[in-house]
Amino acid sequence: MAGRVWLIGGTQDSVVLAHLLAQGSLACVVSVTTESARSLYRGISPLSVWVGCLTPETIASFLQTQAIDQILDASHPFAVEISALAIEAAQRYSLPYLRYERANLEPTPTTPANLPVDLPRDLPRGLIELDSFNTLIAGHWLAGQRVLLVVGYRSLPLFQPWQHRATLFARILPSTMALTTALAAGFTPDRLIALRPPLSVELERSLWQHWQISTVVTKASGQAGGEGVKRQVAASLGVRLIVIRRPTIRYPQQTSEIATALAFCQRLSGLAGLTPPPD
Repeated sequence: MAGRVWLIGGTQDSVVLAHLLAQGSLACVVSVTTESARSLYRGISPLSVWVGCLTPETIASFLQTQAIDQILDASHPFAVEISALAIEAAQRYSLPYLRYERANLEPTPTTPANLPVDLPRDLPRGLIELDSFNTLIAGHWLAGQRVLLVVGYRSLPLFQPWQHRATLFARILPSTMALTTALAAGFTPDRLIALRPPLSVELERSLWQHWQISTVVTKASGQAGGEGVKRQVAASLGVRLIVIRRPTIRYPQQTSEIATALAFCQRLSGLAGLTPPPD
């Protein structure tokens, strides 16, 4: 079997990359963690989709079985475990590695960033950036608020202690695992909605208004992750938007340009003619 690109997927960015790599007839296997994520790549041919959770014990077998000779990491900015695993594997087995990550949105000039965690309950409205979920949970940011969490289902258990100190709602992916995790974290069905992003401004605004949301918590997911839409809706409704910054991780190589990611694969495979979509 000829060598293949391992595209670490699960994001809309990875879907774009998968389409472009398939157009160039580049042998590629994309990895995702759930069966529901497999549907993102439906109709992309030729493309192999591998579903599961890789570990330090299984990574070597995966690389050998899938005949991986280069790694293009387009996982979610907060999926640090798989990125760290891929970087370590790339170094151990001398595989070329490139991190593709959507650009951060520019901070808003009026952002009250780096505020102390012991603020009173009448917190300022607008955009607030925090360095971690731990800072959020330890402070008074959520007290007495009607909070919409758009943070991914894996982070919902962190908020279980706040179920009786705030009115918590969550938007989750339409998957059994996401629903099971949310219910176990204390969310009732009437405070959950299962939708796959991206959402339009109109739908986002309607949801916030329907639940009378006063505070929204999201990750720094960039424009492609819907952060720009949330900023726009928060500003129009006067809702406080708390953005959790991306974790810091040292990538051997990194780009936010699709053209650079394609050139990386093209150069190593000897293919030509891979072109990024228009802006």
